[in-house]
Amino acid sequence: MLFTLLAFAVALGLLITFHELGHYWVARLCGVRVLRFSVGFGRVLLRRHDRHGTEWALSAIPLGGYVKMLDSPDQAEHEYERDQAFNQKSVWRRIAIVGAGPLANLILAVLLYALLGLVGTQQPAPLVGAPPAGTPAALAGIDEGNRITAINGASVQSWADVRWKLLDIVTSGGTVIVNTVDQSGREAEHVMQVPATAIEPEGADLLAETGLVLATPRPQVGAVNAGSPGAQAGLQEGDVIRRVGDLAEPSVTQLVEYIQQRPGQQIALQIEREGALLDLRAVPKAETNAEGETVGRIGVALSAQYPTVTVRYGALQSLGHGVTRTAETVWFSLKMMGRMIVGDVSVRNLSGPVTIADYAGQTARIGLAAYIGFLALISVSIGVLNLLPIPMLDGGHLMYYLLEIVRGKPVPEQWLEAGQRVGFGLLAALMTLAFFNDFIRLFT
Repeated sequence: MLFTLLAFAVALGLLITFHELGHYWVARLCGVRVLRFSVGFGRVLLRRHDRHGTEWALSAIPLGGYVKMLDSPDQAEHEYERDQAFNQKSVWRRIAIVGAGPLANLILAVLLYALLGLVGTQQPAPLVGAPPAGTPAALAGIDEGNRITAINGASVQSWADVRWKLLDIVTSGGTVIVNTVDQSGREAEHVMQVPATAIEPEGADLLAETGLVLATPRPQVGAVNAGSPGAQAGLQEGDVIRRVGDLAEPSVTQLVEYIQQRPGQQIALQIEREGALLDLRAVPKAETNAEGETVGRIGVALSAQYPTVTVRYGALQSLGHGVTRTAETVWFSLKMMGRMIVGDVSVRNLSGPVTIADYAGQTARIGLAAYIGFLALISVSIGVLNLLPIPMLDGGHLMYYLLEIVRGKPVPEQWLEAGQRVGFGLLAALMTLAFFNDFIRLFT
């Protein structure tokens, strides 16, 4: 729990602070006096003033931050500061200052995705398992062992790429063209018809519903018990079992069942060790299991080994990948919001701080790459959310400024007050629904 809370605090603190830095940088460029930049909320623990008179503060609650500007000339302590007030700037400068926060989050997402591409990540290879009969993948002629090379003309390197490229189509339905290459090197193009499917938070994996499932992992030898049949046969930690008897590429379950059914019988094993194939023989030892049945065991621990690929890009490619992935995420987020409004997507998919904290902890435990990917995704979400035309959000202020441009004069104060009330109500309703969904997931 403490680890999850720490991962959540770091994520939220970093992303919101970067958001506020966007406002700060552009405000300074536009000549607006910034009174305070606070990392965190609440009581100020540490503070210092820079040569511009801005107070940099570290506050007690480390969940974000804020920028306090000189809003109007009436707040100025000195006459020369009156022109540095926010509302004294042109509407275009105010638009730049307000829009800089969400833009900073999108830029951060680009940089994080680019970093992952530049450093490289180890991901499951895009190898397909056996599509169940009657599924779109099976009807399209996709077979077990096929390697997916492209989706709708866009090349893919990993299973994560496959999932991402198909994310939109499997949620809305339609036609998708899947290019594959089989184990003999023969290329093929498959036209897959995907039906529209209801999106529920506790629903089945939509990609698996199409019949596209990741290939069954190969059994890999973990610990080998000294003196066991496995040790006597020559099995070593790290060996990958490619065949047992006449069963090629068995799953972990199939391998265990095969061994258990042959106590005292010699079995043939083909293993892969450091790229070379070796043939071994083992005789499973007869033992009695918890049900009183005699089964065969060879005394090794097995794990599942997925074929993996290293996904890495060059410097310019990484940046391009970051821009493309961020743009696709923005578009998908907006599309899902629209479908939620018209009722095509359940509002139960809306998540709040509890779910976000849970995913922060999960990704941090998986590793740094997963956590960075999570940060990029949430950074996009913060940017998109703040650009929505809801009063009290940055997008609401931008909406007022656009109205000001159309009218040729500022929006009346009563409009602003009414908008604030509406915006507060909308945000309160959204937060209530998000918390409700969080606790439903938590307790069910």
